[in-house]
Amino acid sequence: MSDYFSHIPKIQFEGKGTTNPFAFRHYNPDEIIMGKTMREHLRFGAPYWHVMRNDLSDPFGAGTALMPWDDGSDSLENALKRVPVFFEFLNKIDIDYYCWHDRDISPEGKTLAETHSNLAAVCDALESEQKAHGKKLLWGTSCLFSHPRYSQGAATSPDANVYAYAASNVKHALEQTHRLGGEGYTFWGGREGYATLLNTDMKRELDHLAAFFHMAVDHAKKIGYTGQFYIEPKPMEPSTHQYDSDSAACLNFLREYNLLDHFKLNLETNHATLAGHTMQHEMDVALGANALGSIDANQGDELIGWDTDQFPTDIYMATHVMVRILKMGGFTTGGLNFDAKRRRESHELEDLFHAHVGGMDTFARGLKIAAKIVEDGRFDELVGQRYSSFDNGIGADVEAGKTTLDSLDAFAHSIQAPVVASGRQEMLENLLNDYIV
Repeated sequence: MSDYFSHIPKIQFEGKGTTNPFAFRHYNPDEIIMGKTMREHLRFGAPYWHVMRNDLSDPFGAGTALMPWDDGSDSLENALKRVPVFFEFLNKIDIDYYCWHDRDISPEGKTLAETHSNLAAVCDALESEQKAHGKKLLWGTSCLFSHPRYSQGAATSPDANVYAYAASNVKHALEQTHRLGGEGYTFWGGREGYATLLNTDMKRELDHLAAFFHMAVDHAKKIGYTGQFYIEPKPMEPSTHQYDSDSAACLNFLREYNLLDHFKLNLETNHATLAGHTMQHEMDVALGANALGSIDANQGDELIGWDTDQFPTDIYMATHVMVRILKMGGFTTGGLNFDAKRRRESHELEDLFHAHVGGMDTFARGLKIAAKIVEDGRFDELVGQRYSSFDNGIGADVEAGKTTLDSLDAFAHSIQAPVVASGRQEMLENLLNDYIV
């Protein structure tokens, strides 16, 4: 049994009045909100790659994170040592779900067969710890972007041998996700894009990517895996342009290649920022296509043009996110995965807990505020009023597909020149502040 965090108490709910930094002020997992507990609404997940593998290095300096359980090697033995430490952390922080990339949990071997053997061995340990502690795998994925062989893409690589290697990795990662009861499987195309169009056949690469996804869908059916497939949008970095650049681009791709029935989107706040969108925008685009599946809960810095993966502390953003989650009826296979890392200066073990406590409390506050907004219905009423001219008459005919340019022309000639009503943006912003403050 791991005891690296023995000096840290189990994090529990103590309420707003507490001064204990190792306690929740707002996240009360058993509190009932709109018929479900906070635990059920939020479905928090911890990412193995940040909790266990992120040494807090950056492009200008070496890692600072203290990880006394890790000998720094990329050996199978060291990978296995990390597993009980991770579950000790999950127990202390009271998080039920986790996520992994195959290369985060297990190392590359000298051969492809050894690589897959390493993955299976670590998944043996993960399966044992899941059963012992009652934890669940939210989703798994294959890391198809870190190794030099994927420097020019994986499923969009110009090299068919690399494409085959990527397919092999996905096959085994998908099978291990299925074995561990993973509720989803995610594709993030970090290198699925281009650096320059001078050497790129974009149509051919997109065709190859679609074929890759169809093969994954077919293999899932073959092995009996019924979890949800996700695509995670991101516009750039490391590529100049990634094909899964934002929600709209992903949905267009899925529709074009007849994949929309098999995939939903896993949206990340920091990626929305890099795409020049708000998280609300990305979520609404996905919701409009019934394709919102899961959330990577973090935030970025608009002053920094890369993926900073900061822990979420923005209560306004958490509220916007949770309003949309409540309106779609809640998560099914998805959840709130903290794809977030401590700042480089926050390198001690205690900081790992402070970061997650803050993120969990932020979304708990967002959930409580969102529930009031949804139950009161004032925003829905005001938005409904704004579009009320489409509820009957000529507007209803438009929405029913009963109009033509000729009929609308005739109608326009029969009425006085319209004067549009105010959008009341400032009033609505004030109303939001009333809920939050």
